[in-house]
Amino acid sequence: MWQETKHGLYKQFIFEDFKQAFDFMTQVAEVAERLNHHPRWENEWNVVQIWLSTHEEKMSITDKDKLLADEIDKITTNIAPQDDLDKTNSQSRYYKLKIYADGGSRGNPGPSASGYVIFDDNNKIIVDQGLYLGITTNNQAEYTALKLAMGECLKLGAKEVDVYMDSLLVINQMKGIFKVRNRDLWPIHDAIKQLTQNFKKVTFQHVPRELNKLADAAVNRAIDEELANSS
Repeated sequence: MWQETKHGLYKQFIFEDFKQAFDFMTQVAEVAERLNHHPRWENEWNVVQIWLSTHEEKMSITDKDKLLADEIDKITTNIAPQDDLDKTNSQSRYYKLKIYADGGSRGNPGPSASGYVIFDDNNKIIVDQGLYLGITTNNQAEYTALKLAMGECLKLGAKEVDVYMDSLLVINQMKGIFKVRNRDLWPIHDAIKQLTQNFKKVTFQHVPRELNKLADAAVNRAIDEELANSS
């Protein structure tokens, strides 16, 4: 179901794999060209997120967006996306997971990476992951870490997630205490908010940096490996 957000009509599509997601995007691109109305979208493996708004109407939602949304929905009936995430959760391996996430940029902006560690309810490490992002900012790297970790928890079938980060900005923005004033962060913030709706419960808690050392180590490991390989 399409949702009206401050950034336009929004919908997330889940597919079986990247190939199916790419086939979907290819067909959407053809429809967008035909209608001369183009979406803003984001793809990560089997997930496609789409925002529809009309530039000439100051990014508001118009009939053009609703028409394109209808055409996109017609495409999904042929590709059969897994839009019902309960299918994933029905094969749940873990009921509750804990995320420790961090991001870092050497230069801000500069070489950056996201890192996250996921624990089960018995404090056993399930995932320890660092990902080099290229040149970006601290805030982008921190938000990306949270998004990646939430997506991983979804794949693992978790129903409850506790998030711990040493970024007071990210935590308070996710709680709605701080406004997201940086426009570059709007899409990823919205994407994470949508991800949270796929769980029964998600909590966000700020922790001191010394309690987030594993995620920080994953960040630095990813940056160090990339810089070493490129030197």
